[in-house]
Amino acid sequence: MLLINKLLPMLVLPLGLSLLLMVAGLVFCRRLLIGLAIMVLGMFSLPVVSTSLIRAVEGWSTRVPVSSLHNADAVVVLSGIVVQLEGAPLGEWNDGVDRFEGGIDLFKAGKAPVIVFTRGQVPWQPDAVPEGELLAKRATLLGVPENAILLTAVAGNTADEAVAAGKLLGVRSGVRKKIILVTSAFHMRRAAMQFEKAGFQVDRYPVDFQAGDNSEMTILDFLPDAGALEMSSIALREMIGWLYYWVKG
Repeated sequence: MLLINKLLPMLVLPLGLSLLLMVAGLVFCRRLLIGLAIMVLGMFSLPVVSTSLIRAVEGWSTRVPVSSLHNADAVVVLSGIVVQLEGAPLGEWNDGVDRFEGGIDLFKAGKAPVIVFTRGQVPWQPDAVPEGELLAKRATLLGVPENAILLTAVAGNTADEAVAAGKLLGVRSGVRKKIILVTSAFHMRRAAMQFEKAGFQVDRYPVDFQAGDNSEMTILDFLPDAGALEMSSIALREMIGWLYYWVKG
């Protein structure tokens, strides 16, 4: 099921959809399909389109000040931060490093007595170290006490992370726990839905914003760009996730 949830959306994201249309156009000799493939790829490669999509998904224009958040039972930091490779025993940061730094900032500000890292691990990388274990080691290097760090069971996606965190923190019928959830802004809405469904009261702390400031548009916003295509795909993937969980109820 996890493989299906991860791979099927790729077929309807701009690049996958364009390739399918292109192949169909060549096989059935339909220029219309080839033209449609080019149009889809071109449109979602425009920064003006990708920025609008990611802003719609993120829903925030600025970071929430740490001081504005109320105290909670735990700070929960979601995985998706580290790239593992030989020669880097604690991995290397990817664009999601703000999740880790945001969680550390919240803990050091005294917003919760413990910080929870999720043991994120996908099934097609069985030899990889669950990410939360690497983040826990990094946290101790920054002065976070070991007894204040908790790790969930291994989880393959956001829904699994929510369930695992619920078991770890003792959520059950009639017993709700308040957490501060830390994840990328584009991922926050879907993640918060899953943690609320798992029985948590969730305060949101979105980080890793993709849209940037609201600077005036230039001619470059109307020229195709590979980074814009990636941003469009991120936003559309989240929208597909919203639809999937909405259909599931």
